[in-house]
Amino acid sequence: MSEQEADPLFDEKPQVRGLTSSRIPMRYLAPNVITVLAICAGLTGIRLAFENRFELAVSMVLLAAFLDGIDGRIARMMKGSTKFGAQMDSLADIVNFGVAPALVLYAYMLDQARSFGWIAALLYCIACCLRLARFNVMLDVVDKPLWQNNFFTGVPAPAGAMLVMLPVYLGFLGLAPTRTLAFAAAAYTVGVAILMISRLPVYSGKAAGTKLRSDWVMPTFLFIVVYVAFLMSYTWQTLTLTTIAFFTTLPFSARAWKRFEAADASAALASAEKDGSEAVS
Repeated sequence: MSEQEADPLFDEKPQVRGLTSSRIPMRYLAPNVITVLAICAGLTGIRLAFENRFELAVSMVLLAAFLDGIDGRIARMMKGSTKFGAQMDSLADIVNFGVAPALVLYAYMLDQARSFGWIAALLYCIACCLRLARFNVMLDVVDKPLWQNNFFTGVPAPAGAMLVMLPVYLGFLGLAPTRTLAFAAAAYTVGVAILMISRLPVYSGKAAGTKLRSDWVMPTFLFIVVYVAFLMSYTWQTLTLTTIAFFTTLPFSARAWKRFEAADASAALASAEKDGSEAVS
């Protein structure tokens, strides 16, 4: 970074000069603008929910989740990652994946469960904050096996936001939000919160790498097009099936984690036996 580009907010080694004489490259601003737009979408979703415009509210929350998911990738593509942007993204995650889904769900259904519904919404928000804090702390862990990078510890916050709104999707499909269903939704919300702060290994998909085999390019492209088409045409049915599909992957993630752990244990035992035999000889 040149001297003209340095800025105390964005540069890891701030210069002594004041903000008025600094110039910040656009590649640093663009990802942060997307993060701010994501926060605006999440907060707008809350407003729409309290205006009883629930379909638009859920759409805004999903838009916020989408924008929140791409800002970091755009920052890396533009080589505009900064500590300021990382802090902004963490704060946006709390709003978009914690506060907004919980309040939309509460306004739609959980309010019928009275205090139990509000407690469930609070627990979900707190669990989301704890999940994000743990994720940020675990980024600094460097002495773990490489295969563990392919897993999340607990359900990630974006997936948690998608899962917790399942009762809303079902309501849009015709399931009336009765008081009995509100209590069931409150219990379900607490269950999602527990999954987020649990030690359950969840496959992250990073093992697939950044390159794709040539014979998988067209099927992958076709799958994405078909999924987006169904999402646009049959939004709530597609989101319901996506939520169910995510739940079905959790046992497979746990099994894969155990296989890797067993392989590590076998390798460590073989190495110890080899060292012992060499010492005896």
